[in-house]
Amino acid sequence: MCSRAGMMSLRCLCRLVLRFLPRISALSPSLLKTLKADGDVHSPVMEETAIVSSESSELPVDILMDIFALLEIPDLVRAGSVCSSWHSAYTILRSSEMYRRPQTPCLFYTSESDGDNVACLYSLAEKRVYKLALPDTPIRRMHLIGSHNGWLVIADEMSELHIINPITGERVALPSVSTIEQVKPIFDNAGAVQKYKLSQYFGKRKMGSPLFYAPDSLRDHLYAKAFVFPDPATKSYIVALIHNPINQLSFTRVGDSKWTWLPPNAEYEDCIYIDGVLYALKGTGAIHAFDLTGPIVSRKVIMDNMKNAYERLYIVQTPSGDVLQVWRDQDLATRDIEGKDVIDISEMRVETRKIMLYKVDMATKEFVRINSLNEHVLFLGHNQSLCLTAEEFPHLKANHAYLTDNDEIIASSKSNCRDIGVFSLENGSTEEIVPPQLWCSWPAPIWITPNLTKMS
Repeated sequence: MCSRAGMMSLRCLCRLVLRFLPRISALSPSLLKTLKADGDVHSPVMEETAIVSSESSELPVDILMDIFALLEIPDLVRAGSVCSSWHSAYTILRSSEMYRRPQTPCLFYTSESDGDNVACLYSLAEKRVYKLALPDTPIRRMHLIGSHNGWLVIADEMSELHIINPITGERVALPSVSTIEQVKPIFDNAGAVQKYKLSQYFGKRKMGSPLFYAPDSLRDHLYAKAFVFPDPATKSYIVALIHNPINQLSFTRVGDSKWTWLPPNAEYEDCIYIDGVLYALKGTGAIHAFDLTGPIVSRKVIMDNMKNAYERLYIVQTPSGDVLQVWRDQDLATRDIEGKDVIDISEMRVETRKIMLYKVDMATKEFVRINSLNEHVLFLGHNQSLCLTAEEFPHLKANHAYLTDNDEIIASSKSNCRDIGVFSLENGSTEEIVPPQLWCSWPAPIWITPNLTKMS
């Protein structure tokens, strides 16, 4: 009854069984004989497979579910393929929404050696690559402009936005790009969209004449970054969008028919969502709060301008509830030629040189520089900015930032190398995650946290 895939998870599963010995001991005495008192499984993997499969029928489904709830998604899926009783526990666990185990973020990318509908997921926990078939989504032809809670925000070849869960395959269309405030469609005689007019204004300020783009190229010039936030109050999801001209804000709820513009400001860099309030960080360090709970959206200035922006800025909430601003200083990569640092014109690749951290007290408007994350870890890029604890995710390096690109120029330099790596906040050094030749430069790789939840 065992599958070859299931064998890969069983050593981990046997150790997890030990956590439930008080509940198992009265039910499965023969299983206990195979385990040492110190908690180590002493038999080899093949022997463990035979033991667990022969005894699995003695374990009630509720105990299997308790054990499976401790596994990360790859191990959970493998465990669910071992035998019929394990698959039953796996299915019930998923359908009951009891599976809420925090997941280690993975690097999501595509590869030239695979088809348009195949994506790659590099697991930091296992240091291995999984390939995901997405039959209805030619992911290599999409733009990836955001990720959060297991959802990717993608722009298709007609510049329309969708959210997709690459683990479950679920895909949901967002309101048409033509409902964004500054975008107006221009139709041909047959009623098809011929091109889009992108007006150049924010608030009441006009910056120039409109620009015109074909449907397949609008996405190169319109989208900057997107976010998917669960909204417990409505039991739905909110999608926030930073878009041009000059990084304005719009949002929508899944199921809405249009995007809602949030004037009059611009130059936003990053967002977080806390208790019905969207906090948006500007490139100057200013923080604006938009209360999305009422019929009319109100805006409040939490922090005023702090600086002239040259760095890439992020806003992130720590597990303890603190709010941080993260300033990422990037510069063009150089190479040593006869003792001099020279910019390599052939690559035009940016590199992260420095990351600065600031703790923000939004009640008192205090802004304090901190030198270390201690046991915390950052994930920065086109994803929703994340701060995790190395204690909860032991495969991650404390006081480090896991980086991918999110500079707007990546859309106009699709073949360039990417600024991807693990950056030490202690000494400023950077390590590779996986060899760069494994991924395509476009769409640019992005962090994603696997999630088995279905939006519907």
